Amino acid sequence: MVFTDNFSAPELVSLKNSLKQRGVKYAAASFVDVLGRTKAKTVPINHFEQMMRGSELFIGAALTGMPQTLRDHELAAVPDPNSATILPWNHSVAWFSSDLYLRGAAFEGCSRSVLKRSLADAAALGYRLNLGIEAEFYLLKPGNEGAWQPVSDRDTLPTPYYDFPTLLDNFAWLDELVEAMNDLGWDVYSFDHEDGNGQFEIDFNYCDALKMGDRYTFFRLMAQEYAKRHGYIASFMPKPFAQQAGNGAHFNLSLTGEAGENLFVTADDPRQNGLSKLGYQFIAGILQHAPALCAILAPTVNSYKRLSAKNSQSRSTWAPTHVSYGTNRTNLIRIPPGGARIECRLPDSACNPYLATAMVLAAGLEGIRANLDPGEAHGENMYEYALLELQQKGIAPLPRTLGDAIDALATDPLGYEVLGAPLFDAYLTLKSEEWETYCQHISTWETDQYLRFF
Repeated sequence: MVFTDNFSAPELVSLKNSLKQRGVKYAAASFVDVLGRTKAKTVPINHFEQMMRGSELFIGAALTGMPQTLRDHELAAVPDPNSATILPWNHSVAWFSSDLYLRGAAFEGCSRSVLKRSLADAAALGYRLNLGIEAEFYLLKPGNEGAWQPVSDRDTLPTPYYDFPTLLDNFAWLDELVEAMNDLGWDVYSFDHEDGNGQFEIDFNYCDALKMGDRYTFFRLMAQEYAKRHGYIASFMPKPFAQQAGNGAHFNLSLTGEAGENLFVTADDPRQNGLSKLGYQFIAGILQHAPALCAILAPTVNSYKRLSAKNSQSRSTWAPTHVSYGTNRTNLIRIPPGGARIECRLPDSACNPYLATAMVLAAGLEGIRANLDPGEAHGENMYEYALLELQQKGIAPLPRTLGDAIDALATDPLGYEVLGAPLFDAYLTLKSEEWETYCQHISTWETDQYLRFF
């Protein structure tokens, strides 16, 4: 067994008693597979201390993309006591985010441990990463002939961004979710109807990157549970509808020093964006590795239908298409007013938040170590340029498909360094198989176009 870091036996007993006093009967040691999907083993509360020491074993080969075979030793889920979360919709269960261990040592294929390694690299340089993730999703109900449609029957505007009447039609469910988030101490500061019919965004306060990874993982679970209570689904598919905006999960990032000072903000920026030299170096590292990052931050076949300047009835997809940074939302990296943070607009709502954050952080740190500079910021609308014009400006396109992104990841040393050999190989294998399966699928579009071609 593995003893939980930084918690003594009396502290674990105290935590158990506190949970029992609040009505908790079960504790769940939760972890994610390579895709970032929530898994868990659950124990009665009287077995709490054993669970916290890693008593709950599972077969890693049974999980999607896990670098294990059936002959390998079982993995142990070791919960983080600081992540204790009583399910808002079921107070009898406490959820714990867990690290995975193999034979008493940290398991190299654990997504959460991958992020912890990147955070340790940052800490060695004197940096701490703060992260906020913008949570976008579609709230849908069953429609005719198996189709899914917005909950509100009047949610039909071609440009529904910020539409208040249709938000009110969804208010009962949204109110339950936002209240639960605030009861957990997440500090929701806004929510709105987004640019797709049935699409919403909830924004809550940033925190340290590991905690945000836990929270975003839990958020997807919580949103789906509250939606199910009303007969709906909360969809985090990157692009559920061809003519609607996709679901992003924009990363808002900043580095702080050991005293907690924001290292990205400055009053002395010659480019007049309020961003420090360190911030520009961080951006440059992300841009340098952007094609490889796509395979982790935009991890599905469907993700690349979001990364387009077209195919939105509102005339904007709000998604990046090229490797650029600037002051508006047509860039991969945006510098918001004030320069206190940067916004990476590449991640979508299907990403594994631990792996995605680890890769972005590692790329940014490389930019700092190598003293890279991203060049001048773009304030113009990047969608308005033709491909040739962007090439003439030295601005490369993002991968157009998951296959292209996999190729970029396979040839960029960063992925191997961050994920480690077993997980890197397993991830490439999993995603290559996904791409090949998609390429072999015959779609309705193809039969409509070609079945009677001659």
